[in-house]
Amino acid sequence: MTMTTPSTPSGPGLGERLRTGFGLLGPRHPRHTLSVEQVDALTLPIGDDGVVVGVNNEGQPAILGVNRPTPYDIVLIGGLWTAQVMALRSAATGARVAVETGRPQAWMQMVHAMGGGQNGLSVYEVGRVPPQGASAGTPVLVVRDCGMRPPRGRVVSGPWQSVLTLLPYLSPVAPRLLRQARLTGIQRVSPDEAAELGRTMGLSRTEVESLPGLPDGVTLWCTDRDRQYVLTQPTDAEIGLLGTPRRMD
Repeated sequence: MTMTTPSTPSGPGLGERLRTGFGLLGPRHPRHTLSVEQVDALTLPIGDDGVVVGVNNEGQPAILGVNRPTPYDIVLIGGLWTAQVMALRSAATGARVAVETGRPQAWMQMVHAMGGGQNGLSVYEVGRVPPQGASAGTPVLVVRDCGMRPPRGRVVSGPWQSVLTLLPYLSPVAPRLLRQARLTGIQRVSPDEAAELGRTMGLSRTEVESLPGLPDGVTLWCTDRDRQYVLTQPTDAEIGLLGTPRRMD
């Protein structure tokens, strides 16, 4: 029995192939094969796709699917810190973030840290957000940081364009926003606000009683069928840029 090595290619036509530049030869070694029993070892754990906003009560990652092919409205009744973490993490997934705000100075540090608006985050005055041209390849998150009574936005949710509206507290426009939202996040609120949210959103008595005592960084995320308490744990880079979790700004 004869053996061939990489330095001594053999077989009809191999020399000709090398001389004419067709068909580079790879290393000569036994094929890599797996038994049927070993195939299962190649299984990779695949989780949900989206933005990791924290961990739930079981210590598992809590993921929000922000980039969607259908319109998606989010309302966050909480602090600027959480909205900014969500904006940063959305940009890290490849989304462009457009911030509509009446306090642009509160976002400037993020803009500078991300390359002066050239790398995924831009800030606009209230009512001045231009069309974003969202697509599957360039999804967009519009963050509306417009105070207690945000006006109706020029740029609304659509395919591959989600809208996150930040409310520091409940206001007369909150019921309308909550009705159209597919996801609502609630951070620490007063007992009166908690009772009103309980009636508006059908929260349980336990959930209503928990809201006035939620720690900084904890959000109760609500959909029509699900409720999850989520703790947002910042990375070192996020702490350096935004500071530690806080409800008030």
